[in-house]
Amino acid sequence: MALHGLGKVTIGVPNVDDTIAYYTDFGLEHRGNGVFATRDGGEQFAIVYAPTRRLVELSVAADDEDDIAATARQLSKLGVPLEHDPIHGPSAVRAFEPITGAAVRVAVRPRISIDPPPPATPVNGPGRIDRWGRAPFLSRSEPVRPRKLGHAVLGSTNLEATKTFFTDGLGFRVSDYMEDHAVFLRCSVEHHNVLVMSAPVNFLHHTSWQVDDVDEVGRGAHDMLEGNPERHIWGLGRHYAGSNFFYYLKDPAGNFSEYYSDMDCIPQDELWDPEVLHGMAGLYSWGPPPPPSFLEPDDLAALMTGMHAGK
Repeated sequence: MALHGLGKVTIGVPNVDDTIAYYTDFGLEHRGNGVFATRDGGEQFAIVYAPTRRLVELSVAADDEDDIAATARQLSKLGVPLEHDPIHGPSAVRAFEPITGAAVRVAVRPRISIDPPPPATPVNGPGRIDRWGRAPFLSRSEPVRPRKLGHAVLGSTNLEATKTFFTDGLGFRVSDYMEDHAVFLRCSVEHHNVLVMSAPVNFLHHTSWQVDDVDEVGRGAHDMLEGNPERHIWGLGRHYAGSNFFYYLKDPAGNFSEYYSDMDCIPQDELWDPEVLHGMAGLYSWGPPPPPSFLEPDDLAALMTGMHAGK
């Protein structure tokens, strides 16, 4: 696969300073002017001003200029206008997804290397002792810092057209479907890097950030909620599609952010058959039921009328 993951997400929000403070608490490294880095992926997030919250740009990582040229040809076949980067030249190309209006940039970017990888977490089970003494997570005192940007979830008023842009235009693969409501798409070995969901308005539902294990998912959420219970949305739980542990929180602009770990990986397309998942069973395997505001964020009506519903 020529693409190898998401490079960066840029969001627009009306309350820039408050949102910067939130993602600093979330564990991203603020490098100034609203630009954030992950622990292993470098600069992968940016916050800019917009009258209402929205996805401004999604960057997808490619290996080399041949991949950029191939992407440009695919998008041209779909009739999608292209913007070539005057600074990076043939190492990047940009187009606007025709339904959501979000800019999508495909750019040459080094593959993320987690070196050295974190040691496997020893877990005891019935009749099996893999560790002795107190569990090692008890000694972790440092703040949780996401390793990398994993995926983004977009609401689209035309799911099929947005899916076609990512699959036929950019070369994403389908991992699973949730009936005709959503499609999980990948451009790396992970189960999904983009999820497109059918929605009454185009919007960014959430960004998702990889941490080491389920203890980091829980520790990160615990620290984010201490003194700020209004940030809670949904968790702790485990998804069916992707199999990852999750915890969802809400930033001051209304966007959701997810800590995740233990995502399904698909090293070869031939090893995976997409499923059509039905109902809530396709959304999660265990955990508390999702609140209505997760499925339909509270500010959707305001986004449809161009207003900002606040926090």
